[in-house]
Amino acid sequence: MTEKKLRKELTRIVKENIVTFETFEQKMSDSLDFIDVSVWGLETAMKKAYELGLSEGKKEGNKK
Repeated sequence: MTEKKLRKELTRIVKENIVTFETFEQKMSDSLDFIDVSVWGLETAMKKAYELGLSEGKKEGNKK
């Protein structure tokens, strides 16, 4: 997976689980760069990101 596609997928995962999230890009403003996140939203986003990495790792392993 390319870096661009990975960032797009991670952004999608976080947006689905953390409502106030917009982008990984810095906005150079504390009120925009630091957001309140529920523990369960963060946990779900992390699990989905892990599953994405696991899936991509298996795909890469099958190519060799």
